[in-house]
Amino acid sequence: MYLAAFDVFRADAQEYGRSPQRLCATPGSEGLYPLEAVAPANLSPHDTATWIYHANVAAIRRADIVTANVADFRGVGEPDTGTAFEIGFAAALGKPIWAYRDDLSPLRKRVPCIATALRNVCERGYLVEHFGLPVNLMLACAAQIVESGPFACLHAIADAQRKGMPPLPIDGLANCRFARC
Repeated sequence: MYLAAFDVFRADAQEYGRSPQRLCATPGSEGLYPLEAVAPANLSPHDTATWIYHANVAAIRRADIVTANVADFRGVGEPDTGTAFEIGFAAALGKPIWAYRDDLSPLRKRVPCIATALRNVCERGYLVEHFGLPVNLMLACAAQIVESGPFACLHAIADAQRKGMPPLPIDGLANCRFARC
């Protein structure tokens, strides 16, 4: 299971990542945390970034399931772009994707909007979609989204598997489902 999250930017990212990894190991699964692959020390910053990219893509390819933190990262309503890429890459590979965030309220309720003749626009003048989804439709429809954090998401996956439910395939709008834990 690949553990996609902006949590890799935490000051305690290495230690923080060990917790979901341990929880993944309980049901006999392996947690693939992006920071476990360590780039060679002699690389330039650009080569290090390229090395990390290839290591993360390889880990997603190896994973049976991808979990992703789609909580707001550096702005209201916007998950981490790296995590969004990982979700898209996993979706292109047909991997089941489970995501989590603390708030499943619709995006339009969280993003400050101004009513205009066109509809609601954000402070930068862009339309704010109103599909009732907690994140952009391209992420929401690619994943089963659980309200809470990584541990609730991992428990929801384990519960689904115990009930004999297969991991969710990627099938467009039919996959826009949310669970409150």
